Amino acid sequence: MGFHGADEDVSGRAGPTRPFRDGALAAPSAWGLFREPLGLLELPRLLLNAPSLATQPKSSGRPVVLLPGHGGGDASTTVLRMYLRYLGYDARGWGLGTNKGDVPALIPKVAKLVAEVAAETRQPVRLIGWSLGGYLAREAARERPADVSRVITLGSPVIGGPKYTAVADAYRRQGYDLDAIEAAVADRERVALQVAVTAIYSKTDGVVAWRACIDSRNRNIEHVEVRTTHLGLGFAPDVYRVVAQRLAL
Repeated sequence: MGFHGADEDVSGRAGPTRPFRDGALAAPSAWGLFREPLGLLELPRLLLNAPSLATQPKSSGRPVVLLPGHGGGDASTTVLRMYLRYLGYDARGWGLGTNKGDVPALIPKVAKLVAEVAAETRQPVRLIGWSLGGYLAREAARERPADVSRVITLGSPVIGGPKYTAVADAYRRQGYDLDAIEAAVADRERVALQVAVTAIYSKTDGVVAWRACIDSRNRNIEHVEVRTTHLGLGFAPDVYRVVAQRLAL
C-alpha cells in the first residue's frame, strides 16, 4: 500500500453499506504484519485450484490493465496477468515502472494510459488495482468514465489514504500531514464514480484496515470479502475466481 462508516454485511454480496459496528476505523495492528508472509501460501493453493480456475468465463481479447501497489511494479502482477491472458483477455501491465506512491503525479498518468489503451483497442478498459493501484484505478475511472467499463480493487483503501494502513507512522515520521491527505481523498469523492467497482478486501489484511476499503459514498459498488493477507490478495485462488467472474460481466 502507500499514498504520498463500513458495512458489516459485506461478506461477498453486493449491498448497501451501514455504519461500522465492531470498532472504529483505525490502522491495523503492527502484529498483522507478521502474518503477511503467509500470503505466499496462496501460490500452492493457486496451483491446486488451477483446474477449476481454468473453467472460468473466457474472453475474446477485452483489454485489462493491472496496476501494482505501492513499491511494486509490473512484476508483482505477472501471475494474475498470465491467468487473465489464459482466459483470453488482453491483459497488460501499467508500464510506468515502480509505483512510488506519488498519487497527484500518478493519477493523470494512469488516466492518460487508460485513454490510450481505449483508443488503441476501440473499447473501454477494465482496470484491476492492488492496494494503492486500486485507488489509482478508481481515480482514473473517475477522470475517464467513458474509457473504463469496470474497476476491481484488491485491498485498496478508499478512505484516509495511508492514514489507516500499517505504514501510517512511517509517513508521519517523514513529515506528511495524514489528516490533510485524508481530506484530499474525501474531496475527490465530490465527483461520484460512474463506473461499476468490485472491491475485494480481507479482514485479515495486515497492511490496510479492511474498513478503509469499504466505499459507503458511491452507489455502484460491490464489496466481496475473502480471507487472506494483503500479500495474498495478489495470488489467492478465491480472488482470481471473483476477478474472472466480474470481468466477464
